[in-house]
Amino acid sequence: PAEAQHPGASGFRLVSEGPEAFVIRNRAAKLAVRSLDVQTYIWHDDLTGLFLAATLVEAADRGVRVRILLDDMDARAKNYSLAALDAHPNIEIRLYNPLASRSGALAGGLEFLGSFSRLNHRMHNKSWIADNRIAVVGGRNVGNEYFGASKEVNFVDLDFAMVGPVVRDVSANFDRYWNSSAVYPIAVLSPEAVTEVNLERLKEKTAPALEKAKTSSYTEILRQDDAVRRLLTGDWSLAWTTDYLFVADDPLKAKHEAGPERSAVLAVIRGALAGAERDTTIISPYFVPGDTAADSLADGAGNGKRIRILTNSLAANDVAAVHGGYSQYRKKLLKGGVELFELKPEHGTAAQSSFFGSSGASLHTKALTVDEDKLFVGSFNLDPRSALLNTEQGVLATDPGLTAQLRAIFEQQVSGTRAWRVTLANGKLRWPAGTSEYDDEPMASGWRRFQAWLAKVFPLESQL
Repeated sequence: PAEAQHPGASGFRLVSEGPEAFVIRNRAAKLAVRSLDVQTYIWHDDLTGLFLAATLVEAADRGVRVRILLDDMDARAKNYSLAALDAHPNIEIRLYNPLASRSGALAGGLEFLGSFSRLNHRMHNKSWIADNRIAVVGGRNVGNEYFGASKEVNFVDLDFAMVGPVVRDVSANFDRYWNSSAVYPIAVLSPEAVTEVNLERLKEKTAPALEKAKTSSYTEILRQDDAVRRLLTGDWSLAWTTDYLFVADDPLKAKHEAGPERSAVLAVIRGALAGAERDTTIISPYFVPGDTAADSLADGAGNGKRIRILTNSLAANDVAAVHGGYSQYRKKLLKGGVELFELKPEHGTAAQSSFFGSSGASLHTKALTVDEDKLFVGSFNLDPRSALLNTEQGVLATDPGLTAQLRAIFEQQVSGTRAWRVTLANGKLRWPAGTSEYDDEPMASGWRRFQAWLAKVFPLESQL
């Protein structure tokens, strides 16, 4: 009915809270009657990962066709569980750019070294599509830390939930990847493990964990979450627009010549940033811009545009080496007038920490706004790996209301309790903190500093 009221337009909702992101996926799977297509880089076999997998199995049991497309870098460790799921008559699992060896750390390590030029390219896309009617795309993988269920560190992340014609674009792209020569059915890679016996064993093995999940502390968080309550009662607002573009890299991106147009997603982002007239906000957990982009951002700020960037601090970054690549561009950006913020490793107040299930936080959102009406949400980090090595995707939309929402999320994340604003005084970096300030990477351990230093010393930037 909502689609019928907005002919030709698509509906978009920004999903910033982990519990709502989990429930949308679970609810969409429970409502599906024809098909469920899931594409992701990581799928953990933890509380939320097991529960969502069980929901897909339930859908398959009632006749829904379930297709799961995983990057093999994470999936290989779960090969035999995935192969067992593939034995279900309504479930098919395929793997992107897989290793030939299906078990053993030594075998995998040797194969990776011997085939590095091929295996270094990974599929970073994330899509959750139900009945070709609703899709969720963005930065989230499947696992506790992506849905605010981890007791240690949770990711600050963002999705676009969508209905309307844009969903058909996402579905068509899923099919493009599903049928790509870079993708292999798990039944071809591990035919001996795709058996009904293994499927029944898997169900028996996971049954106790699934039963325990129903009484976990996370279920209480879901019950209390206001966004979840509104969703389940139908109070689920969408912004409708005909001005949008879903874009994804070619699944065979690795075979293209390196260059500025190797990534279709980067080309769209570059065009959006170039069109900024007044204001740009960028959120990128891994931010390694390179000299050309850093110069362009600094020039834009020097010409009167307000450019603000939020990324992880060294203490919050889950890949310390990436911070080493980013850190060498800070002074250039600050000298040019770019405003630079780094997320703190602690989410803020005690109440906020309780909501997220832990006091730890790491930025995982990949998004940007341009002026007052354009925004991009996707899987793309502003770094060489996203530009040249991994496949990525995202949505560029024009809508003042959505843009205002994303800008509000940005403002919330760069507030004093959640992020440091990096400054430059007498040629040296400073991190003001109330009445005092840090003069070096705040709250970062010596080991993390060493990892970041190695990334600066050795020529690793192209891999970051």
